[in-house]
Amino acid sequence: MNYTADGWQIIYQQSHALLAAQLAWHWHPFGPTDRWVGLIAAVAQHDDEQQRWDGHYSLTPAGAPANFTLQEFSLEQATGVMRAARFQGQWRSLLTSMHMSFLYESLRGKKKEIDAFLDEQLSQQKLWRKNLKVNKKEAQQAYDLMQWCDRLSLILCRQEIPDMGRTLEISKGPDGQRYEVVAPRDPAQVQVTPWPFAAKQVEVSIEARTLRQLQFRDDEELAAALREAPVETLRWQLYK
Repeated sequence: MNYTADGWQIIYQQSHALLAAQLAWHWHPFGPTDRWVGLIAAVAQHDDEQQRWDGHYSLTPAGAPANFTLQEFSLEQATGVMRAARFQGQWRSLLTSMHMSFLYESLRGKKKEIDAFLDEQLSQQKLWRKNLKVNKKEAQQAYDLMQWCDRLSLILCRQEIPDMGRTLEISKGPDGQRYEVVAPRDPAQVQVTPWPFAAKQVEVSIEARTLRQLQFRDDEELAAALREAPVETLRWQLYK
């Protein structure tokens, strides 16, 4: 969600994940084909299983749409993500579970049920690595790409790239390198250093909705406005 001159620019959480999957698709593939496809699936679906997507968005105390990153941890949603991943196999389950640990390990000690969920992830990760005959280094390399794509997708969606040609770190990539982005002239023309993709230039896109109403009474009013909001396709050109 971004505040613009016209109101609120809304990007759905699932769309952000799809943008992350586009970024993953452009990397040089590594590992067996089935694991590469499973990795892209994990990236694309890592934010699924929210309660009642349509009509349950959450508002700030002022009545504005709430950014999903500001919402409290939902054990039900996290459990749902893991349940859905298991239907696509152990590899996707392993990567998704590692993402759960990355996101929520900092909550350890706050509630017994959260600790139990986190302990289950670590136990299951060990079991899945054993069953798949994957060592920690191989699993971490795949997850580092997942986290890298997730982070760059959020940077683009939130318009976080600094102005005046200043750089912003993405994260460590699966090759252990530190990556940065900069938009020296145009926010839609983004330079990535070092260059990680197979193609010499990459275009990615995402759909956004514009709300000209700034405040809402409740989720129902917000949901109705989103269903009627105009849809715009945002595009970025990534280059060396």
